[in-house]
Amino acid sequence: MGFAIMCSGGDAAGMNPAIKRFVEYVDELGYQPWLIYDGLEGLIDDRIEKAKFSDISGIIHRGGTVIRTSRSKRFFEYEWRKVAYDNLMRKGINKLVVLGGDGSFRALNQFYHDFDIPFAGVPSTIDNDIYGTEYCLGVDTALNVIRTSIDEIRDTAYSFKRAFVVEVMGRDCGYLALISALTSGAEALLIPELDYDLVAMEERFRRQLHEGRGYFIAVVAEGVKKSHEMVELFERIGVESRLTVLGHIQRGGSPTVTDRLMAFEFTTAAVDALVAGHVNSVVVYRNGVYDYVTIEEINAQKYQIDPDLLALGAKLTR
Repeated sequence: MGFAIMCSGGDAAGMNPAIKRFVEYVDELGYQPWLIYDGLEGLIDDRIEKAKFSDISGIIHRGGTVIRTSRSKRFFEYEWRKVAYDNLMRKGINKLVVLGGDGSFRALNQFYHDFDIPFAGVPSTIDNDIYGTEYCLGVDTALNVIRTSIDEIRDTAYSFKRAFVVEVMGRDCGYLALISALTSGAEALLIPELDYDLVAMEERFRRQLHEGRGYFIAVVAEGVKKSHEMVELFERIGVESRLTVLGHIQRGGSPTVTDRLMAFEFTTAAVDALVAGHVNSVVVYRNGVYDYVTIEEINAQKYQIDPDLLALGAKLTR
């Protein structure tokens, strides 16, 4: 029985610790571990190699993924999925662990229905937007990158009496922005999940300026597309303003202790799922417990941020 691991979609800190744990654990169980390089594209192009311990030496502290990742239009076509299947069969690989998001899991679910190749998914996205799990690999590292950035931006904001609008990633999910705003002491927050009132916000800022406030930090989720509007709001009340788009810096960086440990536990649970006979499961973490759900369950509902966290952030939206 051959087990292979691959990354698909956006990279996330924690993937390398997961790869390390996969190789060590599969070998410990007496099976052959394989590495699929370059994601779904590598699966099609047969960039599949037996894992050696030299492949995972010294990778636990590295961000990104040493086996690289990709997105693949070709994989949507049956003929290319058949090529990928034949590549696996020639090497005796019949079980896959996939580090990715819901799109990657859907692709592998189709692959399973086509060719009966079981997979176990490990939620790996800094957006933290996968239904059924409270945590995805890479989130804690991304939050710490944002925290460091905002802390350093605050120094300049204070020094120049400026307002800084900080745009963070997350697609249509405001989790990163919400947690970052709360933990950095931001004065304003805009996320898709909360209604906001820019008029009330402007009045609040004018009042605070009158009371002596010298600078402002606003955190905006990319999904609301209002970063420039926030800059204009601050300029309107007479505060020099700057926009900082953090961008892909949020995906990089050495994985935090939390992401390293979660990677080990997620990956162990994924391999155990395949050994136990689960065929198209995604490992999820909720209420302190690791569990398994199907991709159909994940697709059936939309991820929602904890209402208690949203209540904490609501006061920053008006």
